[in-house]
Amino acid sequence: MKLNVYDFATFIAVARHNSFRAAGDELGLSPSAVSHAIKQLEQRLKIRLFNRTTRSVSLTEAGARMFERLRPAFDEINMVLDEANCYRQTPMGVLKINASRLASRLVLIPLVTGFSQRYPDIRVEITTEDRLVDIVKEGFDAGIRLSSTLEKDMIALPVGPKVKLVVAASPDYFARHPRPTHPREIDVHPCVMFRHRSGRIYQWEFNGPDGQFALLPGGNIILDDMDSQLDAVLQGAGLGYLYYEQVKDHLANGSLISVVEDWLPERPSLQFYYPNRQYMSSALRTFIDYIKAAPLSTFSR
Repeated sequence: MKLNVYDFATFIAVARHNSFRAAGDELGLSPSAVSHAIKQLEQRLKIRLFNRTTRSVSLTEAGARMFERLRPAFDEINMVLDEANCYRQTPMGVLKINASRLASRLVLIPLVTGFSQRYPDIRVEITTEDRLVDIVKEGFDAGIRLSSTLEKDMIALPVGPKVKLVVAASPDYFARHPRPTHPREIDVHPCVMFRHRSGRIYQWEFNGPDGQFALLPGGNIILDDMDSQLDAVLQGAGLGYLYYEQVKDHLANGSLISVVEDWLPERPSLQFYYPNRQYMSSALRTFIDYIKAAPLSTFSR
C-alpha cells in the first residue's frame, strides 16, 4: 500500500467540517467526489474512518485518532507554505471571515472591496450569520461583531464609526399612534423585536436624563434577522430599535421617523477580532495591516 500526503488532504477537510459538502467547498470538489475519495482511502487502509447517515458525518474512534495525529502535521505544512509568501512580491492565500449580516454590509464589504483590488492573490471568503460562533472551532480566521459579544481571549480592532441606535417607525404607523416622547411610553406601543439565535430577545437600551436603563417592550412580531425587522417597521408594523447606519437613508427620505432621540446610546465601533495565538497567516496579517491604515471614509456610503 503506497500512500502520500495528498491522499489525506480530503480526510483532514472532512474531519474538520464533519461534512462532505463543506469539505468539497474548501477543496473545490463536489460532495460526491469527496465521498468517493474517502471511500477509496478507507478501502486502501482497510479502516472505517467516518460514520455516515443521511444527515450527518462523524469520525469513528479510529478516524478521530488519525485526525488527532495528522492535523498538527498538516497545520505545520500549511504554515511552511504560508511563510513562503514572504518571498513573493504580493501575498496570497485564503482569508475566512465570519460576520453578522449587518456588520458585513456596513463595514466588511467596503473593506474587502478595496483590499481585494490591492491584493488580488488573496481570496476572501465571508460567511454572514447573526448567531454567535466560535471562529476557531468552525475554521474561521477572524470575525466582526460588537465588542460586548467577544470572547476574552480574542484580539480586537475597531472598524468603522461608533454604533448609533435609533427608535423609529413609519409615517403610516404614527398616523395611527401617538409619538412617544420618553422611552417609558414605548410600553404601550407594538414593537418589532429581534431575537438572538440563543433565544434571548434583544433589550432596548437607553441613556439619558434618567440615567441608563433597558426595556423589553411588548410586540407580537419577533424576528431573528435585522433586515426583516427593518422591513416590518417600514411597512408600519410598529416601533423598531435599529442601527442608525442601517436606516439613515430611510430617515433622510422620510420613510421612517425617529423618536426619543435624547435617550439613545452610542456604542463602540464594531470589532474585527481574531484568535490570540503565535502563528498568523500572511493573508490575515495583510488584512489587519490594511484595516489599521484604512481611513474612516472607507465605511461611509
